Amino acid sequence: MTSSARARALVAGYCALLTMIIVGPLAGSGYLLLRDAVSTPRSYLTDSALGLGAAAPRAVPQDALLAVLSPVIDGGILVKAILIVALWSAGYGAAVLARRFVSASTGAQLVAATLALWNPYVAERLLQGHWSLLAGYAALPWTGLAAARIRTATGGTEPSGTRRFGFAARRGTLGGWAALTASFAAAGLTPTGSLLAAVIGLALVGRRAFLPAIVVWIATCAPWLTATALGSGAEPSDPAGVSAFAARAEPWLGTLGSLAGLGGIWNGEAVPASRTTPLALVGTLLLLGIVTCGVRAVWALGRDGRALLVIAAVAIVLPALGATSWGLAAGEWLMVHVPGAGLLRDTQKYVALAMPAYALCAAAACRTVATASRRLLTDGQPDSDPDADSADTEPESVAHSATHRRDFGIRATATLFILLITLPLADLAWGVGGAMRPVHYPAGWQQVVDHIDTPGDIAVLPGGMFRRFPYSGTAPVLDPAPRILPNDVLQTGELRVRGYAVTGEGNRARTVEEALLRGAPATELAAMGVGWILVERTTPGPLGTSENTLATAELAYRDADLALYRVPSLTSLDTATPAQRRISTAAHLLWAGLLLAGLIAAALRPYRTPLERRPASRIVT
Repeated sequence: MTSSARARALVAGYCALLTMIIVGPLAGSGYLLLRDAVSTPRSYLTDSALGLGAAAPRAVPQDALLAVLSPVIDGGILVKAILIVALWSAGYGAAVLARRFVSASTGAQLVAATLALWNPYVAERLLQGHWSLLAGYAALPWTGLAAARIRTATGGTEPSGTRRFGFAARRGTLGGWAALTASFAAAGLTPTGSLLAAVIGLALVGRRAFLPAIVVWIATCAPWLTATALGSGAEPSDPAGVSAFAARAEPWLGTLGSLAGLGGIWNGEAVPASRTTPLALVGTLLLLGIVTCGVRAVWALGRDGRALLVIAAVAIVLPALGATSWGLAAGEWLMVHVPGAGLLRDTQKYVALAMPAYALCAAAACRTVATASRRLLTDGQPDSDPDADSADTEPESVAHSATHRRDFGIRATATLFILLITLPLADLAWGVGGAMRPVHYPAGWQQVVDHIDTPGDIAVLPGGMFRRFPYSGTAPVLDPAPRILPNDVLQTGELRVRGYAVTGEGNRARTVEEALLRGAPATELAAMGVGWILVERTTPGPLGTSENTLATAELAYRDADLALYRVPSLTSLDTATPAQRRISTAAHLLWAGLLLAGLIAAALRPYRTPLERRPASRIVT
């Protein structure tokens, strides 16, 4: 194994270790059930999974992917595997980005990987349950690498200033497009992730490839774009969501400082304990100090470095402005007048765009700080051996000694930086302080699934979308019923956030819930297409006078946790037409095909960076 191969293996192993330290508790059996994260043994390809239900298609194509694969691979294992691969990819991608863009040594690559994995953004999104958003986060450095590769191969310049022509250019173009397609598709597991990758990719791909890159990106967005066009996702979102999901100021930092430190999620309960103490200020100052030391070197890279730095600045400043009074007013106007603008209401999500630039700056800072420290210790003198003037000292030994000192300085600086990044956020370890742990569903859920043997949508009691089960811990969790039951489950989409009541899209589920809570006869629900009523008996929530409705329905199953009622005289009511289902299915197949084809083609045409093609003697370590 060559030295460069050993270095890459070391970085990959380090990222795997850091990932397992973060998600270690999930290695046990069970399912991820924490706030927005819901994994179940099996999911079903319902209209909602295709994005054709009453709610906006925010989990497309994520839900369809799980529905297709979970009959073969347990859904809990699938979600854990995607999360683990995403975190590892984020760290390793940041390291490769640093190696490609700033010729980072192994130690500096480890710093870039640490920053990408060990930061408040990752911690807060894990606690909020946004495991699929982290797939989009992980794709960002790979998207930047692929875009830069395409620009270079289509007439741009290498960092050394040389141009690539002929077969090498064509090969680089094909491999670059494959990698960009795979990155866009992987990020497109959720609509937000797709938007994140588009910003990085389109900013770096270059003028000549800009329009084809847009076409590729739109193709990978097919599932949620078609769902938005065909379903209720085209309806305006509740403007109250703008204030509810605005970025939040953390203690001693303010909104801008929180976002600059990669924190500031809207949900104050989905933060590590350390972010509620002065450690939040300490950690942010240390992080920004490390990043600042590398800004000059990254800016000097030219187009790529400057583009990533500008994106990072905008990704921090705009969410901060969005939390001001006029920013909130502008956001509310968008929610009312622009269909699909609900994707933008959680502005702190887009702070993820700062990660590639931060990782590059942290890697570059290793050399900057090591060089400054070495000059300080030698009173500004250049590297030299004290005995260099003696007759018995060979020039090779002098060079070797200087190189050894440089290597040691960079490694020591990298070690220090890793400690400064991780220690203030030590409670990210082991499932963010143990908050992420697998749960086990009661056996009654499978019994309910087995009893649902006729068509009809499912209404659920108590009202609302969030639950607190005895087996799920103290944090509220999304109702698992829509992902564990074989028929469409009607949910209002209403959220209560920081004192705001944010209504969801579509009125049918809300009408059904209101009928249940006022005790309407089961025949009224049957006329609205409801074939079943599920009562989740161990979670608090509004029940109203629903016992009157249940008295007119037929009990199909009951245990200590769940009760299932059949609604007689069902009136068939399809929310989606066969044509809509075919179109949506085709869009999902296109996305899946692009993902697989891109991954395979990129693997067959690996990219050797200019650094890796140089003679070993010229590699800076």
